[in-house]
Amino acid sequence: MATYFVGDIQGCFDELIAVLAKVDFNASKDELWAVGDLVARGPGSLQTLQYLHDLGDSAKVVLGNHDLHLMAVYNGIKRANPKDNLQQLLTAPNITTLIDWLRLQPLYRYDAQSQLIMSHAGVPPHWDLAKLQQQANSVSQVLQSKDYLQQLIVHMYGDAIDHDQGDLSELSQHIYCINALTRMRYLHQDGRLDFACKTPPSDVNDPRLTPWFEHPSLTHPKFTLVFGHWAALMGKVQQPGLQALDTGCCWGEHLTLWHKEADQKITQKRLKKS
Repeated sequence: MATYFVGDIQGCFDELIAVLAKVDFNASKDELWAVGDLVARGPGSLQTLQYLHDLGDSAKVVLGNHDLHLMAVYNGIKRANPKDNLQQLLTAPNITTLIDWLRLQPLYRYDAQSQLIMSHAGVPPHWDLAKLQQQANSVSQVLQSKDYLQQLIVHMYGDAIDHDQGDLSELSQHIYCINALTRMRYLHQDGRLDFACKTPPSDVNDPRLTPWFEHPSLTHPKFTLVFGHWAALMGKVQQPGLQALDTGCCWGEHLTLWHKEADQKITQKRLKKS
């Protein structure tokens, strides 16, 4: 058995199949862990969701911000970004089945044997594993409820909730959890999330901002942290025990696959449109 982790697919389905072919991925014995943002900019969002759905237990998926946004778009809460390629997915006969499958996916995955945590954007440095599990599982319970739209999705937009200190309501805690696990890049010195800066650390001159993974952490390096979301990093982080897998395939770069057992990365360049 081999365990593979793939960075942000963002609808780049042909590239996903191509990189899996390079390692002879076999769903009957291998596992594919996906860091979220399964859909959006690439042309194959429908095919990507269908493929991962059909893998059954061989696929271990977490939700990214684009996946949560898809739920809002599908339900008419938000309009699709014109730059996203969601029309084929939104008009698919089985779209409801795929949305319901997405709602079952968690915000994190934890492998106790490997001491590994996967989430879309990372783990807040001040959270230990127990806090992560408590907060993320609480969000998942809401997402899987019948009233998930009114209880959560309609409220999750905006940048106001950038910390979880003080007496926050349950809803505010849920929104912070989503913001941290699916949108986090830089933190202020007091730990507040910064939502504006997306550039690589080498290009940031603001001393108030530090990449989240450079703050003292309760999970790292005790656990290996696998994440995506931050394409500008291009997979390059200095700290051991971090696997940054978003390498900008949807922006014309490449899709990255990490073979855990071999500690090897395999890449697939963005394929030219025919």
